[in-house]
Amino acid sequence: MSVHDTQNPESREAALAAATDAVRDGKLIVLPTDTVYGIGADAFTPDAVADLLEAKGRGRDVPPPVLVGDHAVLLALAMDVPDYVEQLAEEFWPGPLTLILHAQPSLTWDLGETRGTVALRMPDDEVALELLRRTGPLAVSSANRHGKSAALTVLDAATQLGDSVEEYLDGGTAKIGTSSTIIDTTVEPPEIVREGVLTKEEIIAAVGDIFAAPEVEDPEDAKGAEEAEGAEGAEGSEESEGSEQATEQDATEHDPAEQAGAAQDDAEQDGEVQGIAEQASAVTAGDDIAPQEPGPADDAGAATSLAPAEETDLADPADPADPADPADPAEPSTLEATAAPAASAEAPGVLDLPAEPDLVELSTTPDPESPLENAPTQPDPAPAASDAAAEPAAEAPGTDDPDVAAPRRPGGPGEENAEG
Repeated sequence: MSVHDTQNPESREAALAAATDAVRDGKLIVLPTDTVYGIGADAFTPDAVADLLEAKGRGRDVPPPVLVGDHAVLLALAMDVPDYVEQLAEEFWPGPLTLILHAQPSLTWDLGETRGTVALRMPDDEVALELLRRTGPLAVSSANRHGKSAALTVLDAATQLGDSVEEYLDGGTAKIGTSSTIIDTTVEPPEIVREGVLTKEEIIAAVGDIFAAPEVEDPEDAKGAEEAEGAEGAEGSEESEGSEQATEQDATEHDPAEQAGAAQDDAEQDGEVQGIAEQASAVTAGDDIAPQEPGPADDAGAATSLAPAEETDLADPADPADPADPADPAEPSTLEATAAPAASAEAPGVLDLPAEPDLVELSTTPDPESPLENAPTQPDPAPAASDAAAEPAAEAPGTDDPDVAAPRRPGGPGEENAEG
């Protein structure tokens, strides 16, 4: 057993060196702190920790706290550290505050039956901090036998612990003389396990009332709040959709190009409807609807399709062949051969109109007042045949072949169509 004076600057270094060597050798030391004197051992040497508990007369069910020499060591030794713990450390470390935290599971130490926790403190004493920087974390408990008064001087400690301790560091009388305040932060809300020199009011004044239990929300109130939030969300969604529709409508109304395109579409639809209505009115009134005039490229087709239709309407099937016809009766003309399929496929007297709703179909019954239907059919006289033979055959409009003659019949709309 050796006692070293740490108050004398000349002997302090030697005292710290002797204490550091003892810790590394797994021995026990006594050191001064800001609260009371403590008995310490290397926290990572299980045998040394066991000797500490035996020197105090304490079992493993009461593990010793761990002293650290720097704030950063807290996060290296503890896990799941609440935010307010760092605030407490910033406010009261170094100082008389011990914090119980969840220990890192990877730590290779045996402090006793800790149940996965560790009590950390940073003392406010120059000798203790210097020693901790050299040795690392130390398992430290008050330097007294279990159930006895805490030692306030090195002599008090030596009287109770005797030769169980290898090195004693004399730092004079403890400045505070009262144990530290211990807060268990592993529970919610945190609890003061032991109130020491640091009071609850001082802690609350520094970091707020961390000891107040959180308010328990009424399930009915929570349900009502959720329903209200859901209703507000639905209303907001409807308002958002309405706003988007209004925005799109405004954009369309203010876009000149879209307005012009819409106006043109409306005008075209109105024109189509008006044209259909006019045609329907004309058909209902019994008026003839003149088809559109064919272009130059369609003249031959128009003459070819209309001429046979006129022949079908006016000629009597019982009449013999016209002796005045210059065409050979044994060989039908090219015009008749071409027009025959069209005449057979299309009913006589029916106009080819586009199918539109509400249009009245033209009647296929011949008009009884038409002079063409009631006039008797007689063969042409012989003089007429000679005159017709003397005259050259008339060409069908739009037909370049001089050998194809268009049949001629007096009166009727067919003549006008064939010529036009």
